[in-house]
Amino acid sequence: MTEDTADRQLTVVRVFNAPARLVFRAHAEREHIMKWFGPAGYPVTLCEIDFRVGGQWRMAMTAPDGTQNTPFGGTYLEIVPDRKIVWDNGFETPDSPRMVTSFTFDEAGGKTTLTMKTVFESKAMHDEYVGVGMEDGINSGLDQLAEVVAAMKAGT
Repeated sequence: MTEDTADRQLTVVRVFNAPARLVFRAHAEREHIMKWFGPAGYPVTLCEIDFRVGGQWRMAMTAPDGTQNTPFGGTYLEIVPDRKIVWDNGFETPDSPRMVTSFTFDEAGGKTTLTMKTVFESKAMHDEYVGVGMEDGINSGLDQLAEVVAAMKAGT
């Protein structure tokens, strides 16, 4: 029996005018992640990735006032080149709740549909994160990702 997670899930879908291999690469390589991950105005200032199943990743962003947020990260759970990435994620604080995020990359006609699905540990965690603007932050990051992928496609 499959558990119903609809009440603790957030799904964001975006189409990029680029092949899946480039959108995937922008998620897999530190140099690209640092240019787009997170909301505009909150640059990634710590980015450590060991991009392999079982590998760890760790990031932190810095607010406009110069304050670095608590680092967060997790483990890569599944990687299918150019098709899918799954990781778990949480802040580096004791007993921090966790979430699992899957990124799927579906290419058709030279464009890639990225589907980002996050399943939170609890409904309360979902409501808290969505309530403080996580969806807006994701979409802001995806706006930046579109610019990064366009530059990658142009070869710049």
